[in-house]
Amino acid sequence: MKYNKPPLTFESQANQLIKHGLLANKDVLIKRLKSVSYYRLSGYWHTFKESDSAFKPDTMFDTVWQRYVFDRQLRVLALDGIERVEIAIRTSVIYHFSHTYGPFGYIDISNLPNLDPEQFSKFIEILLKDQKRSREVFVKHFKDKYGDSHQYLPLWMAAEVTTFGTILTLFRGIDSSLKKAMARDYEISDRVLESWLKAINGIRNICAHHGRLWNRELGYKPQIPRQQKHLEWHNPVEIKNNRVFAIFTIIKYMLNIIAPQSKWPNRLNELLNKYPDIPLISMGFPENWQGCPIWSVN
Repeated sequence: MKYNKPPLTFESQANQLIKHGLLANKDVLIKRLKSVSYYRLSGYWHTFKESDSAFKPDTMFDTVWQRYVFDRQLRVLALDGIERVEIAIRTSVIYHFSHTYGPFGYIDISNLPNLDPEQFSKFIEILLKDQKRSREVFVKHFKDKYGDSHQYLPLWMAAEVTTFGTILTLFRGIDSSLKKAMARDYEISDRVLESWLKAINGIRNICAHHGRLWNRELGYKPQIPRQQKHLEWHNPVEIKNNRVFAIFTIIKYMLNIIAPQSKWPNRLNELLNKYPDIPLISMGFPENWQGCPIWSVN
């Protein structure tokens, strides 16, 4: 089937929404559609739709817009928490790997046994590309002083000019003994830590591209610890792994270790209190989520 829907003017978009039952001031609605596209906003009014595409009775655009604004602020908060986790993980990977294999050990495929040749080649290609386009002073200094002998940066420099996704590739590639050493800092298994990092990176990318967190089911679902010593993940609150609440709980768990003084949980509470009409269940928050021991740690 061919797609033959024509593009609509902002006024036509507003007329169509109002025709389908959305309660809105038309001028305000057009103004909002000019700043945020119809298709992007549709992710926030989808739950207000009937099966025939009409809006449910008394659906107000102000309610839809409130959810969009809330989600925008939620993404900023998520990135703030992820930043602390990302920097800690970068530091851990750099430390453990470079102390085991040296500053340039990452360019030897034998030190990354869990990457196949194609994955390794792509990994090195990305690192070299990031290095070449970097404008960091320390990169220039290294090239000027050591460029005659070294094509690549030491790992602790290379890691600072590449993405978290590339660091995740490095983590995936290393021997399980190093992964376990890093995971011990968080009292979890290396498999759980790897699943957390993959899930966090996915959320980071969603936030970076201004995607929707509210009412999103996670594409990659992190593992929830199952060992007896991790009862706080299951009692008195069961942490499920399919919504963003799981990611926030992972961030909180890691911040309890990385930065126990962080006020990030307080800012989350402030945001939720600012928008009391936002349905938390759509983000996977259980009714008694604050009773989870992970969240009760100050």
